[in-house]
Amino acid sequence: MREIHSNSPAETEAAGRAIAGLLQPGEVVAYCGGLGMGKTTFTRGLARGLGCADEVSSPTFTLINEYRGGRLNLCHLDAYRLQSADELFDIGFYDYLDAGWAAAVEWSEQVALEPALTVTFERTGDQSRIIRMEGKGL
Repeated sequence: MREIHSNSPAETEAAGRAIAGLLQPGEVVAYCGGLGMGKTTFTRGLARGLGCADEVSSPTFTLINEYRGGRLNLCHLDAYRLQSADELFDIGFYDYLDAGWAAAVEWSEQVALEPALTVTFERTGDQSRIIRMEGKGL
């Protein structure tokens, strides 16, 4: 397990960028943490670390955002409104993985996944977080 103490959004983004090199095609990064914890900011770093040039935003209203053009394409899923893992099939989530995309999943506790990496966010102040990462390569 790796633990990072982030004192700003820029440091949270840098943490995402730092682990991007660990991801392989079809792998999932599962996020745990409440609202406003830095999950989308971390994903921005992950996308930049993969070389994706697309603007990163929260997938809250779209369910899945796509970021293309890097070493790996990245899909960014918000599972908050999903009721079960079966809905992952319905929205085409596994099609991304089968096509070799990496995936970042917010609210991963809503669905059963087998992630390569699990990232847990804990607020320690207005801008500060503890980011705990565990899984493959850490």
